[in-house]
Amino acid sequence: MPTLTDLAKRAGLAGPDLDWLHALLSDWQLLADLSFADLTLWAPLPDGGWLALAQMRPTTAPTALADDIVGAIRKGSSEVPLVTAMEERRICREGDPEWTRGIPVRHETIPVVSGDRVVAVIERSTNLSAARTPSRLDLAYLRAADDLARMVAAGMFPSPGEEPVLVRSPRVGDGMLRLSRSGRVTYASPNALSAYRRLGLTADLVGKPLGPLTAKLCPSREARDDSLMAAASGRSHAETEVEANGAVVQLRTIPLVVDGTRAGALILMRDVTELRHRERELISKDATIREIHHRVKNNLQTVAALLRLQARRLHAPEAKFALEEAVRRVGSIAMVHETLSLVPDEVVDFDEIASRVAMMAGEVSAPETRVTPTLLGEFGQLSAAVATPLALVLTELLQNALQHGLSGPHHAAGGFLEVTARRGPGMLTVTVTDNGAGLPPDFDPDSASSLGLQIVRALVLTELDGRLEILPRPGGGTRVLVELPLGEPDRDEPPVPGNLPVPGLAARRLASG
Repeated sequence: MPTLTDLAKRAGLAGPDLDWLHALLSDWQLLADLSFADLTLWAPLPDGGWLALAQMRPTTAPTALADDIVGAIRKGSSEVPLVTAMEERRICREGDPEWTRGIPVRHETIPVVSGDRVVAVIERSTNLSAARTPSRLDLAYLRAADDLARMVAAGMFPSPGEEPVLVRSPRVGDGMLRLSRSGRVTYASPNALSAYRRLGLTADLVGKPLGPLTAKLCPSREARDDSLMAAASGRSHAETEVEANGAVVQLRTIPLVVDGTRAGALILMRDVTELRHRERELISKDATIREIHHRVKNNLQTVAALLRLQARRLHAPEAKFALEEAVRRVGSIAMVHETLSLVPDEVVDFDEIASRVAMMAGEVSAPETRVTPTLLGEFGQLSAAVATPLALVLTELLQNALQHGLSGPHHAAGGFLEVTARRGPGMLTVTVTDNGAGLPPDFDPDSASSLGLQIVRALVLTELDGRLEILPRPGGGTRVLVELPLGEPDRDEPPVPGNLPVPGLAARRLASG
């Protein structure tokens, strides 16, 4: 289905006029629900006829338009009510109900004014098949709908300069209050009255000044928000929340200005107590998880410090080397937990971790080799379940390349070690390449005796469910390929086809110290 912007171009609408229509459509569900009617937005075409730009059905009544008519064109006699509303700049209610698929439907047209001119027309279509004696609630809705329609025709709704309505704003069925010019409640829907009962109200709402009454319900020890008083009094467009008696009620205020005169206000509300309670629980759990990561990091650093102290007391080179290797492995895992303790969810920017791992590996590079690890591409955002084992894999591969492939005086000049990361649809490919001594002639990755390679193999194949490939590099050295599935493709990053270089990503050289 074409978008409003696409259809508006056909009608010659752009700039401020198009922005006004977007603002109107962000809030016209309110008008449809109060009217118990379907709404269709029509715009005149330069070559004649009218184009349906958008459509909205009510949630408070049966629809009058079963079919989607967005993109349809009207010509002939059906244009007359639209033309009349546009030319005379008034709401047109003339004509008898029409029968559509056996359903009696009453049509009205409302000019949409942007600035000082009519840019479109809303057709309001009411299904009369379910007509009944209107209740007080129905009459309050219809009166509010009439006021809003007149504001649309005067270019006063939505309010100029008002921010677009949030998706989670209260709706008509959640609860509605009607205020007089003085800010007193003239009508309260049952849901609105129930919401105020939860806030601690024991009396009736009707006839009471809502602003002072709401302020009294709030705990006196808490600072009163000026925006709350302005919203509850109906003086300004606002969205706010009232918290009292263990309940939280969201308010949205719509001042009504009819024929240039202030006519009171509509206040929509809904009880969001459970929603806020769950949000606070999530915030508390998130803080707890971050604290756990922080403490795990501290504990791992303590373990690494103890191992380092133990290594200093040993004289056997092999034992001392083994403990130093353990310190580096523990340190790489601690880095992931440190990063997780600083983020609001279980997702980390692995590029920062990869940089720190590479720097840590460079610190143990033999002084005579002077190899500077280099990172190319971007790892992007990774979940904790992937980041922790991948950090250990990267640590082992870099250590192995520096201590075995690139050690020795004959590699003092021209040695390099590169880590390339490429993100594709649901896949991360990491390549570690060096120009060192290369693999032994009888090397078998499936039966490698090196503890580091055994760790890498176990983590990649078993824990990460990935693919590991260790091959000689053409021209000398070793190339290790790690492919990891990431589930759904990352929507924030465009897919990178094949083995093409990632565009726009500069290599970052990391000082080895």
